[in-house]
Amino acid sequence: MRNLFAGLALAGLVAGPIAALAQDTKFAQLGQELPTPNNYRTASGAPGHQYWQQRADYTIKAELNDDNQSIKGSETITYTNNSPDVLTYLWVQLDQNIYEPNSMSNATKTGELKEKMTLQAVDYLTREKFDGGFKIEQVKDRNGKALKYTINNTMMRVDLPGPLKHGQSFVFNINWHHNINNQKTLGGRSGYEFFPEDGNYLYEMAQWFPRMAVYDDVNGWQHKQFLGSGEFALPFGDYKVSLTVPADHVVAGTGELQNASQVLTSTQQKRWADAAKSDKPVVVVTQEEATKAEKNHAKGKKTWVFQAKNVRDFAWASSRKFIWDAMNVSVGGKNTLAMSYYPKEANPLWGQYSTQAVAHTVRTYSKHTIDYPYPVAISVHGPVGGMEYPMISFNGYRPEADGTYSDRTKYGLISVVIHEVGHNFFPMIVNSDERQWTWMDEGLNTFMQYLTEQEWERNYPSGRGEPAKIVNYMSGAKNTMVPIMTNSESILQFGNNAYGKPATGLNILRETIMGRQLFDYAFKEYANRWAFKHPMPADFFRTMEDASGVDLDWFWRGWFYTTDHTDLAIGDVKWYTIDAQDPEFVNARKREQQNKTPQTLSQQRNLKDIQKTLVEQNPELKDFYNSYDPLATTAADKATYQTFMKDITPEQKKILESGLNFYEVGFKNLGGLVMPLIVRMQYEDGSEEVVNVPAEIWRYNNEEITKVFVTEKPVVSFELDPYLQTADTDLSNNAYPRRMAPSRFELFKQQERQQQNPMQKQRATGNTGTQKNTAQ
Repeated sequence: MRNLFAGLALAGLVAGPIAALAQDTKFAQLGQELPTPNNYRTASGAPGHQYWQQRADYTIKAELNDDNQSIKGSETITYTNNSPDVLTYLWVQLDQNIYEPNSMSNATKTGELKEKMTLQAVDYLTREKFDGGFKIEQVKDRNGKALKYTINNTMMRVDLPGPLKHGQSFVFNINWHHNINNQKTLGGRSGYEFFPEDGNYLYEMAQWFPRMAVYDDVNGWQHKQFLGSGEFALPFGDYKVSLTVPADHVVAGTGELQNASQVLTSTQQKRWADAAKSDKPVVVVTQEEATKAEKNHAKGKKTWVFQAKNVRDFAWASSRKFIWDAMNVSVGGKNTLAMSYYPKEANPLWGQYSTQAVAHTVRTYSKHTIDYPYPVAISVHGPVGGMEYPMISFNGYRPEADGTYSDRTKYGLISVVIHEVGHNFFPMIVNSDERQWTWMDEGLNTFMQYLTEQEWERNYPSGRGEPAKIVNYMSGAKNTMVPIMTNSESILQFGNNAYGKPATGLNILRETIMGRQLFDYAFKEYANRWAFKHPMPADFFRTMEDASGVDLDWFWRGWFYTTDHTDLAIGDVKWYTIDAQDPEFVNARKREQQNKTPQTLSQQRNLKDIQKTLVEQNPELKDFYNSYDPLATTAADKATYQTFMKDITPEQKKILESGLNFYEVGFKNLGGLVMPLIVRMQYEDGSEEVVNVPAEIWRYNNEEITKVFVTEKPVVSFELDPYLQTADTDLSNNAYPRRMAPSRFELFKQQERQQQNPMQKQRATGNTGTQKNTAQ
């Protein structure tokens, strides 16, 4: 509806806070939710001047038994107490104990029986239990004296013979062995895969040795039990690891290989040296060499020795099936070897993409965080679909037996390599507590994965990151959700909650709320502040605000601490134009409107049915009002207007003559989550304008507000969130006038599952070309 008002009434449109509006809750500061700053962690989000963290250095010797899929080892741990506290015991993580038949993880698994069940499901329920878990043989001090220890499920307390004071170190030894799980049947983050075609095994080894738990200024000992979801909290240290394996195995491990001359042929050593200078992948161990090893099964053993400095963990992989390629990637003046290890079953896909994806990840993450500090970055293909460790990652996706693959498989491989290699930055370097806060590594890393994917290829089909991708989750039933700020072992919908939602939130911050310049600076500052340290959520929240100058407490509160969702709607729209009350203009406009007013149905029928009215039959019944024109401009009207115009200022006259349009637009917050208003106005002449209104517009009323837009041209439509920036769950109420939301009905017969990938279909037509291994 179009309303008219006098120009001098404009001052009445200026909006201000109204006492009766809803209490400001969405914009309350996070003071009570965040810990009090102290000398260890500052209010700015930076480490304090008395920040400290513990250190654990390892010397490990282990041997892989390829005959019965087991491992035995011994380790010497040097634990240094940098805390101001006196310690009387140490806690060690025994994560392999998750595979013990009577573990807490197994005991607390839920399930249900159905009237119809697959054989695989019944097999899982009745399968003989795997004899997993650490078998601790001894725990002794550096002099060989036995130490008292207590095992509590996945944690082991080692009682110290005397108090360990600030600045002191304690050296002790653990001997152990354990069986290796079949990852294909038991799952998990490590394990083996058996290849029946050639009778060989491929091992990916992680959580394979007893590891020190974190002791910090926030939690003391982080000794929450490992139940399967919450991952790992680990201190930094140096590692020297000696791995004895079958003589024809190739081993990939965290850190730098120390004895290449003892485990590689002279030809392989030369290829390795060439790879260190190449900007393209160079094959170090060829497919022909791997295939020969698969067949021969050489006797004897070899020991591979690795060293890694300032890392929080050590993982490795071993198999005679491995092809190995590598290339150099230079970041910040430092050279890193990007490498991949994979069986022939992974080609040609892995040779084409894996190492290139490793190098691309190192470059892109370094640009947005810190320069990659380590000498190697590795991707290994085996039974584990995706898992990360310092300098090494385990990744899935494999082509069909004929070497073809779908686009889903191709992009799946690239994405998982980016994601897992990216974990070197979060949490392997920016070392957050995964056991407590999954989102701090998975969410931040998924966001960085999205940025890296988009730099790989224009319009890369990223699965997470764009706000529209999280809408289905955000609009779901609230009883199926928990806030992001939930302990890792209690999360519902793990992928959406810990990966997708925080990653999307960061994207919204970067693109819509903060802008790229402010966000990128603050995010990089967080990475630099907390590299090789142990950040907590408050450190991230505070740093992002401190380095950008943007108050984001309302965003952290809504996006991270609640399950509210975005559903902003346009309510009423009122259109005003300035009316200076020029009587000739006013009357002409009224006459135009009167002429456009349609006749009612009764009036139309009366024209036909009533031949003549009484007045038409008797003209003597007419008087003054039968000829009076109420829309005629009189001399008195003109005089009044001229007097009015003499009394206004030149500035007011300019406004009156401007022809401006004023739109009062109502907005409603139906989902509970406040967000900026991104409003697109479509003008009468076909042009458009997008206005970004900060989220703080909701600070006086979290539920319903109005805003006035002043335009030179008439607006024909308003639209909220036109570029899908805020994860709005209901777009049907985002436009004025309302738009019909398209829907579809489903055909009765479902489309049959695709039997061939496009590469196979193309081969069937006679084109047998496939992508080749680019590693030379």
